[in-house]
Amino acid sequence: MATWAIGDIQGCHDELARLLDLIEFDSARDTLWFCGDLVNRGGQSLEVLRLVRSLNERTVAVLGNHDLSLLAIAERSEQDQAKVNPELRAVLFAPDRNELLDWLRKRPLLHADRELGYLLIHAGLAPRWDVAEAERVAREIENRLRADDYRRLLKQMFGNKPDAWSPKLRGIERLRAGINVFTRLRYCDVRGRIAFSEKGTPGTQRPGLYPWFEVPGQARRDLRIVCGHWSTLGLFAGLGVYAIDTGCVWGGALTAMRLDTEQPEFVALKSDRPKPPGKDID
Repeated sequence: MATWAIGDIQGCHDELARLLDLIEFDSARDTLWFCGDLVNRGGQSLEVLRLVRSLNERTVAVLGNHDLSLLAIAERSEQDQAKVNPELRAVLFAPDRNELLDWLRKRPLLHADRELGYLLIHAGLAPRWDVAEAERVAREIENRLRADDYRRLLKQMFGNKPDAWSPKLRGIERLRAGINVFTRLRYCDVRGRIAFSEKGTPGTQRPGLYPWFEVPGQARRDLRIVCGHWSTLGLFAGLGVYAIDTGCVWGGALTAMRLDTEQPEFVALKSDRPKPPGKDID
């Protein structure tokens, strides 16, 4: 009975299938944790969604920024949906689109397993959040995404303001700030203000900014954190954080991390995809 966490797939179905073979995944006994961004850029988003959903009882998948973007696009007019890239159009006009999108919308932003000792998110946590506060914020947003008026949130959730979480925030700004932390955070300052444009490796950021897990004086957390989102960071293990987005869609690798062993074990499947020159990675 193994539990594996897998980094950002982003539509790389064939690599996911090969990685599952490599780790000898058994759907009758093993569990998979996915770090979010199941879709977009790899060319096989529809196939990824169908595969992960088919393993529903054996998977935990948190929402990433690309997943939320797909859900928001699905609320536009059919004419606007037809203008997006062919990969997302394949999902939006699939015969099972409603089942897939409904399943995706009901995924969590955060999953905590205290028996294993791990917490799963897509991007990061606000500096002042301990595990309990992060769970409260995640549940608040998840409840809105699952409510009857979820479309209102999907239509208003994008934007760089506010750029930091505060418990004083209310309404859509509160929800947007929480979503930005969970799905877009890489660098922030000591007050938790997110630097959305900073996407490079640590050391390339502007002065006064820190990787979110290195901010001085941040809250103590009693669980180890597994996350993705930051492919330029690569595989990172330190400070109680395991970042496992190793850039499969960019010609890197798709990485699995075993969680139920005394020490984490890593298995990486090298991608055959070319690395596009001069592209931002998000």
